[in-house]
Amino acid sequence: MVAPQSAIDAPQPCPKLLRMTTNCFPRLVRLLALIALTCALTAPLRAEHEGKVQILILGDSTAEGSIPRNLVKEGPHLEDVIRQLLAAEGDLPPCNVINVALSGEYIQRLVESGRYDKVAAKLPGLDYIFIRYGLNDNARRQDFTNNFPKDFHALLARLRKDHPSAMLIPMTVIPFSDPATSERINNLIRQVAEKEKLKLFDIYPRYAAELEKGPNMLNYRRFPLAKIPEKLQEFAKPFASGTPPTVVVMDNRLDAHFGHLPGWFGDRHPNLAGYHVIGDETAKFLAPLLRERKAKGK
Repeated sequence: MVAPQSAIDAPQPCPKLLRMTTNCFPRLVRLLALIALTCALTAPLRAEHEGKVQILILGDSTAEGSIPRNLVKEGPHLEDVIRQLLAAEGDLPPCNVINVALSGEYIQRLVESGRYDKVAAKLPGLDYIFIRYGLNDNARRQDFTNNFPKDFHALLARLRKDHPSAMLIPMTVIPFSDPATSERINNLIRQVAEKEKLKLFDIYPRYAAELEKGPNMLNYRRFPLAKIPEKLQEFAKPFASGTPPTVVVMDNRLDAHFGHLPGWFGDRHPNLAGYHVIGDETAKFLAPLLRERKAKGK
């Protein structure tokens, strides 16, 4: 067995080589820094998670789901449902779904409020962008029939400029208003998609088909506590919150007591079941697009 060599006996560096290494070190550091900067500038950027397909959702309250998020914080919410269903396919690339939809929003407000610039314009690496507006536009935009398509075209132009690599996907609205109003809104969206030569995601038929199983299966109940019969207000208080107090439930548990009251089923916003329908149909729409993308090696 050979005894270990002591530090004194260890080979010493050549003084000339040491001077050369010391003199070259600052230049080496600068060269490595330049290489790193070049790679950072040329590497493809992603919105949040490197290597994942980036999917953005723009829209109103029927895309945001603020009430379900407040009542059932753990979800899964719309973006979670889409992501999990795509992952369950097994042969698709990992996806990151970003939901920046906001209650009460319409296209003009999204842009003119500056919120588009804050939440969407600078997100890097987006691959697919879903755009679902029309309900609030119809209620709040002056001269809706003319201005809504103009607003939609203008938003698409902004998205193309800010996200030139993204596939832009206009969506129809869900059955929220009466059928005639929904059809009027959706016809304008179809016209925009056709003129822009974009693939339309028509969510309306699937959602309407699910409602045939029960007209109130997919919406939550939101009803003023003051309109509950006085003798049952104490009974309903555990389900009430806010000012003025409002009874809100995600399902049909209180229908037996209050389903006969006028307006009890009036709020048509999706409950968690409704968002599962939207999420399921969205995943079915995306899956073949992702397979095509994968086949092309993107």
